[in-house]
Amino acid sequence: MTTNSSPQLWLYDTTLRDGTQREGLSVSIEDKLRIARRLDQLGIPFIEGGWPGANPKDVQFFWQLQEDPLKQAEIVAFCSTRRPNSTAATEPMLQDILAAGTRWVTIFGKSWDLHVTTGLKTTLEENLAMIRDTIEYLRSQGRRIIYDAEHWFDGYKHNRDYALQTLEAAIASGAEWLVLCDTNGGTLPHEISQIVQDVISHLSFVSQCVAEVPDARVLANAALSVEATGVICQELMTEDKGQRTMPQIGIHTHNDSEMAVANAIAAVMAGAKMVQGTINGYGERCGNANLCSLIPNLQLKAGYSCITEDQLTQLTEASRFVSEVVNLAPDEHAPFVGRSAFAHKGGIHVSAVERNPLTYEHIQPEQVGNRRRIVISEQSGLSNVLAKARSFGIELDQQKAEAREILQRLKDLESEGFQFEAAEASFVLLMHEALGDRQKFFEVKGFQVHCDLIEGKETSNALATVKVAVDGKNILEAAEGNGPVAALDAALRKALVNFYPQIATFDLTDYKVRILNGHTGTAAKTRVLVESGNGRQRWTTVGVSTNILAASYQAVVEGLEYGLLLHSQAEAALKASS
Repeated sequence: MTTNSSPQLWLYDTTLRDGTQREGLSVSIEDKLRIARRLDQLGIPFIEGGWPGANPKDVQFFWQLQEDPLKQAEIVAFCSTRRPNSTAATEPMLQDILAAGTRWVTIFGKSWDLHVTTGLKTTLEENLAMIRDTIEYLRSQGRRIIYDAEHWFDGYKHNRDYALQTLEAAIASGAEWLVLCDTNGGTLPHEISQIVQDVISHLSFVSQCVAEVPDARVLANAALSVEATGVICQELMTEDKGQRTMPQIGIHTHNDSEMAVANAIAAVMAGAKMVQGTINGYGERCGNANLCSLIPNLQLKAGYSCITEDQLTQLTEASRFVSEVVNLAPDEHAPFVGRSAFAHKGGIHVSAVERNPLTYEHIQPEQVGNRRRIVISEQSGLSNVLAKARSFGIELDQQKAEAREILQRLKDLESEGFQFEAAEASFVLLMHEALGDRQKFFEVKGFQVHCDLIEGKETSNALATVKVAVDGKNILEAAEGNGPVAALDAALRKALVNFYPQIATFDLTDYKVRILNGHTGTAAKTRVLVESGNGRQRWTTVGVSTNILAASYQAVVEGLEYGLLLHSQAEAALKASS
């Protein structure tokens, strides 16, 4: 828990640049703006918006934020150092950076001598000049600089002295943050801790040096030892308007060894004051440090102040919002923010959690905006059923037959292939059925589906006809779709929307099929899970049959029925409060 005296930690989100490098992830300008404003609301101090000039999308993104700025966050432009054997003042890409209009710019430069000689194909001295020239030029244009030391840890391990010289070049030029990057994601936490401590010790030594060099700026352009460069850095600490403090250290980790979060925490414990990462850990290859894990770990467990407690309660919603915008399914098992992060399945676990949540929960789920879930399956005991019913506002008496009837019905259906732990909406309808109060919004009298498969065409057309009854009135409707399930869903909606206009807000957001007994070939039993949503909530229903269309029909129908139940309950609550 943080207090007023908790040490401040600065968060830097790079979802909009590093995160979008994830394979299969693509965002529009509108998507980037929506995410930026959501991160601003979450209280992230620094939001990296992209590389202006690298593509038209990023240029327009920064232009739009100049017209309508964020509320509290600093939007940051990202760019590399100038090219070898040129000057920063004549570098076109730096003009794009200036045109972005941000106060802060993140510049990345090479720390590893291998990348300098092999990647840039230049000399070690020229790389230092590129760092100095780029930062000095941007500083002269009124920009504040965060320096990302790319491949820092690999560079340090291969050539410590040169890696430190790159940092000193950034310091001498006026960088305010030095961010150490584990770009390849291969460093382990104990190495991170040792190296960060060494860097901080070295910079402390630099800041304590007594400058006795007559013209530090001239000598800074020469090839010097680490000790001599340290003297230059100290000389440049003094400016006309007072003492400039030494830059602070940040950390940027990748997850190639499944260590990104642990490495970032190790760096903070060693003295880093800024943590860079992405929402949901999105990023190239195996991803970046996941801010959705870092923030609660650092704030709730390590005692750092990252965002306010109220903002922390928005973390789960922010995680799901970003996954929705980028059109990637949320990781249901993600720590802290996943749907299963506080899910309890075993009967003994559920019974213990009901008495005291500390028995099986490391934090209160509400602290991060999540909630406890009691999972229902054939392994469930009566305590699971009672707790699950309670979570949906249904009070069951364990002494009465209804509770045990629900438990037995649950076990019978799961033995047939149903799976209610992933289909809570279907379980709620099952409970209402057992209690005798399941609302009959409509009744499906029957359906037919016709598919046209034309050789040589990649897509096929499907036509579904459904007959439903609402309040004793029969309705016959037909609709087309690009497949049988889409056509069936469209026909049902068409038949019901005049009676229940709210159905127009329901979306079928996911459709999953699982073959349960594949050894029986085409006669195998099929389980279908359908996820539906209304823009505010999501729910999942299940159907099982040897006929995939019948299984789909069960799941789709219950999805619509549950959506109508939610709407009915919301209306009743509104009336009760007025």
